[in-house]
Amino acid sequence: MTPSTPYSGGILRPARRVPPPTPEAPRCLFCVDGVRYEAIRELVRTQTGELLMLAHRRLEADDALAGLCLVRRLPNPSTYLRRKRLLEEVQLAFRLNHPGIAQVYFRKVHEDFLHVVMEHVDGPSLETLVSAGVARGMPVSEAFGLYVGAELAEALHHAHSLTDEEGRPLGIIHRDVNPRHVYVGAHGGVKLTNFGAAYSVMVGREESPMNLVRGDVAYASPEYLEKQPLSPRSDVFSLGVLLVEVLTGKHLFDVQDVHFAPTGLAPLRIEILPSLPLTQMRILLARFSPADVELAVAELSPDVKALLHTALRADPMERFATAADLLDALRTALAKRHPGYGRHEASEEVALVLSEGSCLRDTVEFGEGGLFPEGLEEHELGGLPPRK
Repeated sequence: MTPSTPYSGGILRPARRVPPPTPEAPRCLFCVDGVRYEAIRELVRTQTGELLMLAHRRLEADDALAGLCLVRRLPNPSTYLRRKRLLEEVQLAFRLNHPGIAQVYFRKVHEDFLHVVMEHVDGPSLETLVSAGVARGMPVSEAFGLYVGAELAEALHHAHSLTDEEGRPLGIIHRDVNPRHVYVGAHGGVKLTNFGAAYSVMVGREESPMNLVRGDVAYASPEYLEKQPLSPRSDVFSLGVLLVEVLTGKHLFDVQDVHFAPTGLAPLRIEILPSLPLTQMRILLARFSPADVELAVAELSPDVKALLHTALRADPMERFATAADLLDALRTALAKRHPGYGRHEASEEVALVLSEGSCLRDTVEFGEGGLFPEGLEEHELGGLPPRK
């Protein structure tokens, strides 16, 4: 007997399927401190049972609309240790207070599920922008890539250097820096999301099993996939992979290059289906070298190539030691090559890329699975200039 076929009076009854919420037919979730939270769209359902929803906030007193937020409904862990780890992850996210990190407001248990209410970013993800760039045949500008990279490096440095009440380093590592977890707001602000996979040395924290890989392995550092010690340098590598994709429109790794069977790899489990296969990624990273980076970034400017080479060293000790070091390199390159590029210029470029990409997406055949799977969503196109 499964939860989808509840038992009642000796008869198996199929579970009633609740239609997904829409802006015209929202679904009330819960009320907190005089504010009603109404789901208006399901955004993501993961293999682990997590559901991410876009929601309205309404004031109960006069039914006035107070804004948008994201509500993340988390699956119920099957063991005490997993429940403990889940609560600790949410508590960890509460500690992060930085303009470049999407804020977590509060948690609420509703209908036996833990719900986390988070900041909504009014703008597209980097994944959408990369896909729009593919559709129009031209990636985002170098200036945009440097600007976004610097904003993300600053946010990561904040997380990496966070301490507890006693001044002890929390040792937070994001572990899942990828284009799906980065959003560019309507005014050009950049927000990093999803610290749910974050690693921390927080005292007493229940850590993930050693053989469990959390996050998308397509952006993981070599040391993470070999379960070696993590450091801020691990997120530096992931940010480097992300920047290669943003600046070139192509992922750094091509799993089709793997033509031989793996040998000597310790077994690992993945938590979510990655965008690239785990085994092929481990093989590629085991023989990863500066030549692979050079092949991917050959058409970029020397300044940008140099910083990407340093960020993407296979040996962590050869990378930028901190995200702050990468931040300095990115801002230096941006100021030298594109002085004055900032939020305003970024917001204008986002509108242009989405407008041109959305016009062409139906005529482009994408060769990579998962790339631009559903086109631009309506909420990502809002506020764009009309097509001519």
